[in-house]
Amino acid sequence: MQLVFASNNLNKIKEIQGILNGSIQLLSLEDIGCHEEIPETANTIEGNAILKANYVTEKYGYDCFADDTGLEVTALNGEPGVYSARYAGEQRNADDNMNKLLEALSDKEDRSAQFKTVIALNLKGKQHLFTGIAKGNIIFEKTGNQGFGYDPVFQPENYTETFAELASDIKNKISHRAKATHQLIDFLNAGK
Repeated sequence: MQLVFASNNLNKIKEIQGILNGSIQLLSLEDIGCHEEIPETANTIEGNAILKANYVTEKYGYDCFADDTGLEVTALNGEPGVYSARYAGEQRNADDNMNKLLEALSDKEDRSAQFKTVIALNLKGKQHLFTGIAKGNIIFEKTGNQGFGYDPVFQPENYTETFAELASDIKNKISHRAKATHQLIDFLNAGK
């Protein structure tokens, strides 16, 4: 099966390909000639995933899936949430985002957080949503050099390492994106 993954984020594409392990042939936005920035104007993670999937299906005619991910921090009332990529500004800089987050949490005792990924799949004229959640805590300083985004400050439940310290084969089993992607795979396999 061939599906478009509505993303230009090379880190995300690589991570999803690792999780899919060859079960689906993935086409990127570049592969289908989509070079524009797809607007992410919804006020929910689900809404942004749907916007991106619908954009590709409506404009290019492909069955596709899109994801959106946010980090939701309890002590910050769910922030940065839908604004995770732009938390410290439109430059979308991961270090700036983490620094702002650590500063916002500097006087907070509760450091619990969760990553939430929603995948919107447009397939054969129908839309399906899959949600993956990884619970954990925000540590006090960046640790590790694997992964991307907030991985160096997020320590998943039952682990002493951050996502940025874990081997990719472990992260690809326990992460929010892995959980949502495995639901997607199970759904596609059930339809065969």
